[in-house]
This record gives sequence, structure tokens and C-alpha cells, in this order.
Amino acid sequence: MDALFAPHALLPNGWARNVLLQWDASGRLQGVTPDATAPHGAPVAPGPVLPGMPNLHSHAFQRAFAGLTEYRGESQDSFWSWRNLMYRFAARITPESLEAIATWLYVEMLEAGYTSVCEFHYVHHDHDGTPYADDATLSLALLRAAQHAGIGITLLPVLYQTSGFGAKPPRADQARFIRSTDNMLSLLERLAPATKAQGGVLGLAPHSLRAVPPDSLAAAVQGLTALNAQAPIHIHIAEQTQEVDDCMAWSGQRPVQWLLEHAPVDERWCLVHATHMTPQEYQDAARTGAVAGICPTTEANLGDGIFDMPLWLQHGGRWGVGSDSHACVNAAEELLMLEYGQRLSLRQRNVLATAAQPEVATAMTLQAVQGGAQAAGRAVGGLAVGEQADLVALNAQHVALRDLPAASMLSAHVFGSHRTSAIDSVWVAGQQRITGGRHALHDAAVHAFVAARSATIAPD
Repeated sequence: MDALFAPHALLPNGWARNVLLQWDASGRLQGVTPDATAPHGAPVAPGPVLPGMPNLHSHAFQRAFAGLTEYRGESQDSFWSWRNLMYRFAARITPESLEAIATWLYVEMLEAGYTSVCEFHYVHHDHDGTPYADDATLSLALLRAAQHAGIGITLLPVLYQTSGFGAKPPRADQARFIRSTDNMLSLLERLAPATKAQGGVLGLAPHSLRAVPPDSLAAAVQGLTALNAQAPIHIHIAEQTQEVDDCMAWSGQRPVQWLLEHAPVDERWCLVHATHMTPQEYQDAARTGAVAGICPTTEANLGDGIFDMPLWLQHGGRWGVGSDSHACVNAAEELLMLEYGQRLSLRQRNVLATAAQPEVATAMTLQAVQGGAQAAGRAVGGLAVGEQADLVALNAQHVALRDLPAASMLSAHVFGSHRTSAIDSVWVAGQQRITGGRHALHDAAVHAFVAARSATIAPD
């Protein structure tokens, strides 16, 4: 039995002192004991111990063009003009470059306090849309990257068939994404053993209502459920106002309203973004038990809008955070941006604090970990017996944290430090992946990432 003694640890019901964390060879917590005495020889955490944060929404390849779209290309740039640039980049990705980009991204995530990732993976084929000889080539590259970095993964191959509502034919620059429903289900069968072998979870991501017609959505969900009745299902929904308008023109209903009436949405589902909902949609979606997948830095970068978190929480809604396009890769930064967006919208402070947890960073961390774990379909929901030993230890000697109470250290980490800089150590399934703030693969992964990015953006 491995162990870590934490002078302070954030348990599911709040902060506790002198916590002995013990886990077995599989990396599952077998003991979480507050008010304990440190066993002789047991390692002592360098500061408060937090549950590892699940990253519930990632497009790995997009990390390599972060920062490269921040110029005005049209009279009024938007999500849709950004998407055109992203498609041009996606057209140049190779299996080798994807693996290098994803490996560095996953190293970054670990150094930034994420311990697992939901990979929403939609670049499936070769540049012209021709399937690779092994149809799972790019999916397997992502699984290798996660295994190499040591991050937990929920792999979500994306079903993408049309370019717009009403089954509009796909665009030429979407050819790498397109799969039939039967082909997708075959891919899932092919990937299941490899995913399971590294402790991952395999789910499905119908890309969006504009990209998956109703019959295909129903068949895909039914087919996935036949393979694994607990498999997670993630979908982009109501991210942009144009999407809402187009859905209304097609169906007479808003996207979330249509989805709730035509699909078996429940706790397995993650509604990614869900930015533009009516009060009734907030209520109805929250009641399904689905998780809202909020990606604050990407939503800010793309000009999506601000999710009404107080209204979601009023109805008992569950939520987690993702880094999505990876304009920022930092778990604490997503929490900061989420809270600050609410403050700007409502002209209030400490919006997401609760009566039970008045420290807003504590309240947000606990909720995001629990929601992220549900969306991932993995036992990574906090520091409790039976959950995976995914741990993040802060550096109590960091200048922003030194001599503060534990809850204030977390607040300083989120709101008063450079965020990543206050992280000392990270464990995934009981295996230490980050020591002194750095991953063992940091330098090698950086080198491979830069080479892959340079090759991808090089002129023809």
C-alpha cells in the first residue's frame, strides 16, 4: 500500500487536517484518514493536497495553433472565421504530428493540475478524407500520447456527417472528419481493447446537431449503448447564437430544447458549452442530470458568450471545465475565468461560493472535480475511498501561498498566483507524474511539439 501524508487536504465535504491517503497497486484510494499521524517513512506533501481536475473537453491538435489566429482577417471576426482557419490547420495534421502535439499538451495539462482528459477527437482520416490502412490510426496516436504522458483519458471519437442543419452535404475541408454511423460503431469496437488496456474509458461524441442528422444521432446512441450502457456521450450544443438561429429555422426549436425532446439525455451526457439557453432550457437540462461542459478561456477567445452559472446551479445543475481549443492550458485559470465572467455579467463578487463553502475557489474546485468525473465516466471524483488516487499538491512555500491557511492557499493559487507556478506535485492513479512542478518528459516533449508545429504551419 502506497501512502501520502497531507497536512491539509480538500476532501469532498471540505478541508481536513493531517490526512493520510493510502492507495493500492491499482491506484485506487483505500484509506482517506483525517486527524492521522504520519507513518514512519511516509512521504509528506509539500502543501495542501487537492483532487486532480478532470479536463472534460479537449481538441488536442488545436494546441499547436493557439495564438496563431489573433489577427483580424475579416471586417468582423467570429467563431466562424476562426473555424475556417482551424480547418486549414487540421488539413495538415499527420499521425506523427498529432502524437507529438498531444504528448506535449498532456504534459502541460499534468503540470497545470489536470489529471485526466476527455479527448473530443474528430480528425479521423488522411488529408483528402481517405481512411488510413488502419482506420484507428489517429485515435491510437492519442491513446499513445496519453499513456506516454501518464494522464488518464476518456477517448470520444466524433461522429460528423453534415455541414449544417437539414443534412447539408459536408464541405471539402471537413472530409477528414466524416464517418458513417456503422463505421463509427466499428471504430469503437476496434478501440475498446486498447482503451481499456491503459485504464481509459471509451465514449462517443456526436459533434453537434448541425453535424449529425436525427436518424444518425438515434442510431449512434443506440449502438453505443449496446456496446457499453455506461459509456459517456458528449455533444457541442448552443455554443453560438447563429447555431441557435439555424436550428430554429430548421426545426422550430432551439438546440437544447430539440435535443432534450429527441434524445435520451441523462447522466451519461455532457452538454459542451450550452452557452445560449432560455430559463426553461436551463431548468429542463439540469433536471436530466447531464453535465454542462464549460470552457471559459476558449469561450472567451471565440466570443461565444457567458453561461449563466447561478441559474444552472439554482436547478441543481452539474458542471465541469475543459480547455477545449487550448488557448490556455491551466485548470486554475479556467476556474478564475469562469468566476470572473460571472462577476462581469452580474456585477457581483464571489458568485460561485456556496453556503457550505464560502471560499469560492474551494466551492468551484469541488464542483468541477465531481462534474468532470461524471462526464469522464471515470472514478476520479475526489479524495475518497474507491476513487482513483489523482492528487495535486501545492507548494506551501510559494510566495503567494506562504503562511496562509489551507483554504486561502487554494484561493491564492486560483486568484493570486501565476497559477501553474504554485503546483509542486501531481499523481495519477497513485503514480507521481509531476515533481517540483515539472514532468520528466518536459524538455523532450517541448522539442517534439515545436518541430511538429513548425512542420504543420510551414508554407508548401
